[in-house]
Amino acid sequence: MQLLTAALGARTAIEIGTFTGFSALCIARGLPADGSLLCLDVDAESAAIARRYWERAGVSHRIELRLGDAHETLRALPPAETYDLAFVDADKTGYPLYVQHLYPRMRANGVVLLDNTLRGGQVLEPRTDDDRAIAGLNEMLVRDPRWETVLLPLADGLTMLRKR
Repeated sequence: MQLLTAALGARTAIEIGTFTGFSALCIARGLPADGSLLCLDVDAESAAIARRYWERAGVSHRIELRLGDAHETLRALPPAETYDLAFVDADKTGYPLYVQHLYPRMRANGVVLLDNTLRGGQVLEPRTDDDRAIAGLNEMLVRDPRWETVLLPLADGLTMLRKR
């Protein structure tokens, strides 16, 4: 994540689903000195852990964390093209709507990374709400001309979207 952030030349990033902050730490390290990362999460206890790690790593000044429902927070953000990079690793049923919220906020050629898009192969025969949501998302993205889409079979699946 750090290497990709730096390679893309990302200056602004957003993360949906921060947990204990490891991916945010990697993204923040890849940003330039004046770069910024907005993290959205709902769990104050995990956020406190994340903040400690960011402080120890010396990147906390680049990270703003907002607690609350990510859909509501995204709707409240100005719909201006603001972000170069987005990373989503949150509630799987929310992914399709997160992608919709992110599109107008991504700069041209901005990249969105979606984690867990293979779901251990369960997307091929989805049985749970999470698996059905991701399977539907994968089908939607194949047909969406606004994005260039690549699903990488790394770990549990990582989808990369580039805004056209």
